[in-house]
Amino acid sequence: MIEIRIHGRGGQGAVTSAELLALAAFKDKKYAQSFPMFGVERRGAPVEAFCRIDKEKIMERSQIYEPDYVLVLDSTLLKSVDVTKGLKKSGLLVINSKQDVSKLNLNFEIGKIISIDLNSIALNIIGRPIVNTAMLGAFAGITNIITLKSLTEAIQERFDEKIAIKNKELAEKSYEIARKFVLGMKKNEIQ
Repeated sequence: MIEIRIHGRGGQGAVTSAELLALAAFKDKKYAQSFPMFGVERRGAPVEAFCRIDKEKIMERSQIYEPDYVLVLDSTLLKSVDVTKGLKKSGLLVINSKQDVSKLNLNFEIGKIISIDLNSIALNIIGRPIVNTAMLGAFAGITNIITLKSLTEAIQERFDEKIAIKNKELAEKSYEIARKFVLGMKKNEIQ
């Protein structure tokens, strides 16, 4: 089973990301579940969302404590939230940031960390730094856990046509950039 935790701020689409990820996995003929964890938080407060994906039926219903992947939509969370908490030693942390991984001051010494500037891509395509679908496109490009086709279908299904068009473009562009990034690096170069 693959377990994913998504960190964002209220209003950034972390919960929608988990839902889209689960829907895309379902479209890829996998079992999936998504769920949020938040209380009375308001817009801008830290939010976590979770997704499980498996080839077998998922019986687990608890929060994810030891994710395989952590996706961070907002790098400012690194100052207030331990986004690496519980991340498996072989795990992957993907952060939306224009800063190099070495400058992010993370206390995570195992696994892999990828920093990718999704804000710039989102600003260029949709005119706003809303990166949830960009992160999912990058995640698909880095991991191949979901296909780009299933992700764009999930986006099309979830949003109205005008919003879906731009978000599909955003996911596709992020996917392309992530594929080039990963294919251009040797395994030991991904920190």
